[in-house]
Formats: sequence, structure tokens, C-alpha cells
Amino acid sequence: MIHESQEHHFKTLHSIGIPNATRTIAFLIALMIALLIAFLTMTPWVQNTAGIGSVTALNPNDRLQEINAFVSGRIQEWYVRDGSHVKVGDPIVKVVDNDPQLLERLQAERQQVIARLNAAEAAEQTAAIDARRTEDLFNEGLAARREFEQARIKLQERRAAVAEAAAALTRADVNLSRQSVQIVRAPRDGVILQVNAGDASTFVSTGDLIATFVPDEVERIVELYIDGRDISLIRTGDKVRLQFEGWPVVQFSGWPSVAVGTFGGIVIAVDPSAQTNGRFRVLVKEDPSDLNPWPNDDFVRFGSKARGWILLEEVLLGYELWRQFNDFPPDFRTRFDRIKQE
Repeated sequence: MIHESQEHHFKTLHSIGIPNATRTIAFLIALMIALLIAFLTMTPWVQNTAGIGSVTALNPNDRLQEINAFVSGRIQEWYVRDGSHVKVGDPIVKVVDNDPQLLERLQAERQQVIARLNAAEAAEQTAAIDARRTEDLFNEGLAARREFEQARIKLQERRAAVAEAAAALTRADVNLSRQSVQIVRAPRDGVILQVNAGDASTFVSTGDLIATFVPDEVERIVELYIDGRDISLIRTGDKVRLQFEGWPVVQFSGWPSVAVGTFGGIVIAVDPSAQTNGRFRVLVKEDPSDLNPWPNDDFVRFGSKARGWILLEEVLLGYELWRQFNDFPPDFRTRFDRIKQE
């Protein structure tokens, strides 16, 4: 350090002052630090936990469905193709038995069973008359007990024959009904996603998958998978911001009010147990109070990927940065107090 008594030996150095640019830069740096500290200590930030999931349906009947063959046989004709839109009751495929005269044979068998049933019923009526007549004679002492008992046994045998013939008729009706349902029809309005059973002359068995079907006009939801560290903080009714796959978005997770391209949701269910990957499934439905409704089915289809931010507590931005740097969980004190009150 140069002593003041020696400054006269360094006249050039003494004549050089601090540049104005340096003073300005130092002032700006100090101002920026002060503004940054004020920004971090005064700006609110909404804590959130994020997860990735997909679009599905809340009602299992509204999800992807399988259309199965009702009877075993050979595919004779397809009425649809991949992507065909069908109405309820529209034909999808016709399946016929390998025996072209099967229905006629089953009908003839049914007529035979009906004839046997009629004969059994006539025999039962005759046996009932004989039983009543024998009972009257036995009461008058004109018939032996053995004859009376044999008449009753014969009546029971005829009744058993009638019951057997009626059961055979039921089985014949069932077989005829099953083979008669050879045209598989659409259960409701929707789209044939994929035809799986091949072309005509392909043999299928009862219950085989022949097509997949997606219904129309279903209630969509998003299932998100959340890390187990944050799942205890998520409650039914929490607000969610969603980003759909392929939809342009400018997202500020901590400032949902200024995000662009996100859509509102509400947590409706949280799984009590984890999935095989260790994450918990959270179901989110559309928030009816949000100003931006979800895009229609043309833009957000079933199975589309989605990313969601479940909104938690509001804290200061500086605290949130400190929490993120230290990998701490979100602030749980206020939320746990609210849970206890519930």
C-alpha cells in the first residue's frame, strides 16, 4: 500500500481516478442484487408436484372394448373396416357354422323335442286320471293298496318324463338361439379401432376377439403418476394444470395464472397403493370452472400423453429455490394442518 507521504513520487498514478464506467457497472450490479433479493423475498410461488400420464375414461364401459364372437364358425362377411364409425345395432361381422344346414337341423331337433314333450304331457294326464280313479276305488274298498300305490308311482314317472322333455326343449332353444345370433352388432355408437379376425373363411371360436371398439361421447379423464414422496400431500379436490401432447404451451408451474396453453383439472381420486413402478396413480377430471375447456376428441384422443402439475401451497420464490436446491419435499405444514381439520 502506498503511504500518503509517498504519493508525490507517483504523480501519474495519483492523477488517474476511478473510471465512470466502472462506477456505473458497480452501481448496476449492486442494484441488480438488491432487486433480486427483493424479488426472491416478496414474489409468491405456488408449489406443485408434477407427473406424466395419459388420457382415459372414468367409466370402464367407456374405455377401449373388445368385440368377441358369439358362436364358433367361419367368417362369411365383414360389414366394417378399421376406422369405420358405427351406430348402435349396426352389423359388424357375420359368422356362419361350417355346416350350412345346421340351423335347419337344430330346428328339426326342436320339433322332435316338442313332439316328445306333448306325448309326455298326454301320458301324464292319463296317469293322473288313473291315479284319481284308483284312489276313489281304494277309498270305497274296491281296489287294493298295491294298485293305488302303483298308480301314484306311474304318475310321478310321467311327471318326471314331462320335466325331462321340457329341459330338452330349453336346451334346444338355447342352441338354436346361439346359432341364430350369427351377426355381431355394435353395442353402442363408436369407432371400430381395429379388425383382428382376418378375412372371410377365417374360423373363429366362441369368445375369440374379432375387433376392438371405442365408444363415442364419453367422459375423459387424465391419469397421472406421481412420485411417492409427494403423494401424501395430494387431496381430492386439488387444482391441476394440464399440458396435452401436441398442444402448444408456455408453462410457468409456479405461476399458473400466467401460463398459456394449459388446461384446468381437479383431482377426483388417489390410488391407495403404488403401481409396479413405485408411483401412485392420480385421476384428474376437467375443471368446469376453468375458462378454457379441454380440446375436443379431434385434438386430445384416448391414450394421448399428458403432463400435469398438481397445485399445492403458496410460498415465497426464494424459499422454493432453496427447497429445490436441497431436494426437500414441498412445504407440508399448512397442508397437514388442513388435513387434520378435515
